[in-house]
Amino acid sequence: MYCVRGIARRHNLIRMPPSMTLRPMLLAATFLAAMSPMLLPAARAAEPAASSAEDAALTRLFHDSDEASLKRNPISGMFRGDMRYAGRLGDYVSDDYYAGEKAAAEADLAALRKIDRSKLTPTDQIAYDVFQWQTEITLKGFAPDLIDVTKVQPVDHFSGFHTFYPGFASGGGAAPFHTVQDYENNLQRHRDYVVMVDRWIERFRQGMKAGVVEPKLVVNNMIDQLDLQIAQGVEGSTFYGPVKEFPAGIPAADQARLRAATAAAIRDGILPAYQRFRAFLKNDYLPVARDSVGLVGLKGGDKLYAHLIEVNTTLPLKAEDVHQLGLKEVARITAEMEKIKAQVGFKGSLAEFFVYLRDDPKFQPPSAEWLRDEYFRIGKRVDQRIPEQFSLVPRSPLEIKAVEPYREKTEAGGSYQQGTPDGSRPGVFYYNTYDLKSRTTPGMETLYLHEAVPGHHFQISLAQENTALPAFMRFGGNTAFVEGWALYAETLWKDLGMETDPYQRFGGLSDEMLRAMRLVVDTGIHAKGWSRDQALDYMLTHSNIGKADATAEVERYIAIPGQALAYKIGALTILKLKAKAKQELGTKFDPRAFHAQVLDTGALPMSVLEAKIDAWIKASK
Repeated sequence: MYCVRGIARRHNLIRMPPSMTLRPMLLAATFLAAMSPMLLPAARAAEPAASSAEDAALTRLFHDSDEASLKRNPISGMFRGDMRYAGRLGDYVSDDYYAGEKAAAEADLAALRKIDRSKLTPTDQIAYDVFQWQTEITLKGFAPDLIDVTKVQPVDHFSGFHTFYPGFASGGGAAPFHTVQDYENNLQRHRDYVVMVDRWIERFRQGMKAGVVEPKLVVNNMIDQLDLQIAQGVEGSTFYGPVKEFPAGIPAADQARLRAATAAAIRDGILPAYQRFRAFLKNDYLPVARDSVGLVGLKGGDKLYAHLIEVNTTLPLKAEDVHQLGLKEVARITAEMEKIKAQVGFKGSLAEFFVYLRDDPKFQPPSAEWLRDEYFRIGKRVDQRIPEQFSLVPRSPLEIKAVEPYREKTEAGGSYQQGTPDGSRPGVFYYNTYDLKSRTTPGMETLYLHEAVPGHHFQISLAQENTALPAFMRFGGNTAFVEGWALYAETLWKDLGMETDPYQRFGGLSDEMLRAMRLVVDTGIHAKGWSRDQALDYMLTHSNIGKADATAEVERYIAIPGQALAYKIGALTILKLKAKAKQELGTKFDPRAFHAQVLDTGALPMSVLEAKIDAWIKASK
């Protein structure tokens, strides 16, 4: 799903189909792709051995629930390497889809309640608790006052299917192109995609009638994204990528037929659908879109924001409490920044130091090639120190790649896309070369720790590779854990030999400041009525983030409310548990064992993680 990731350098979501933003399930239940996973014989989840009748019933429930979900959400299976339903794109938009998801959640919860939790093994008790939390939060999202608001806003500029699907079908994404059938499946998915685009228009029209509309800012960004794809034409289209070069085993006659069919699908299907959608957004929707940018200005937005806070943090927090925590963290980190400024001998104010770091050419990557090579160098240095902190490491390989030009303008500066569980597609750390002068070099090491190793790549890959876990724990998760772990990974900079240069350390503080500011700005926008410019000014005043980065950040918070809160809340929880373990275990504390405990059962809600670590501490004594 998603992480996808930080500043315009980082959105840390793990790229995923945007249906997850409007399916009010856990943010990543079907897809742990932000979007935006080891050598297993099959991609479907194994059923772990049960030790009692209750464990067997729980295992069967998880298996059956997952199998049913894969049929309803075929792309989820493809990200896991399961191609049984690869000829379908899925629905994700219709009333029937929502009704089916709600009914499935109700049935799952009813079946779960028939199982006696006290008779389960400790591991299955954890799985029980996670499944219960996920299913209950899913059902909360289907409440009429929430679903009626979300379903009429089917896509946005940050997590829209129109930005996810081109990469997915490009020949370099999750969709495979090894056989003739793979290409045929792709053509069928394109037909489904055209239907989906037209359904977006229907949903937006419903929102217009109900007075529930997107901000003008979001609409204009979507129009720009469509313009870029339309301008590619047919053979220049990202969708044309798979037929530019075929695998050796596909006959020449089939190659010619599939090339022509793909061109026709783009020319006669996708591009006209995009043009219809663009015309609707520009001529019909934009004039009635709202000037306000926060949920506080949307009908029903206050209840939706409260729900999104709980979904993303896995805790029932109040917006005001989150806002105050953010202000406290901003003040603490500011004091640390002042120390670095003094260390390097800068004589001006902290604000002037921000400008210096933002604008001085020596802090700007000299070229895209240099940026690429530097990330490779950072990766090698981190790998050398990993054994000191981790006994549990993934088998999945990692690639380092630049963000594709068609999406680089609105993408984060760094992001992660999961690979497949069988290792046939590696995980990918994406870096962004758009507006290169805004990509300042302090913080590159922190970005790699977060998005790649030991951040998203470790956490997501280890979960996927663990066949003893039920599928919803291998491939699902929650943002507080996923992004909280990645932010926690940044705190290991000293243990992993990073940030030895004061400017790189300042970059680490800047990234931590970003997450603290998110608590302030996200709640400011959606609970206090802050404007885009007010939010942007706050970020530029309190950090050295470049204006392009800060703009992308603010517009991200506007598009996907609440998601940015998860990072700091999750990381603070993990740090609190680590401090507790150190205090209670003393010399028995081993960071490798602690990290294994945090990572070996997938992404847990914060309350479940706390209970697990408490039990481990007790057993370790």
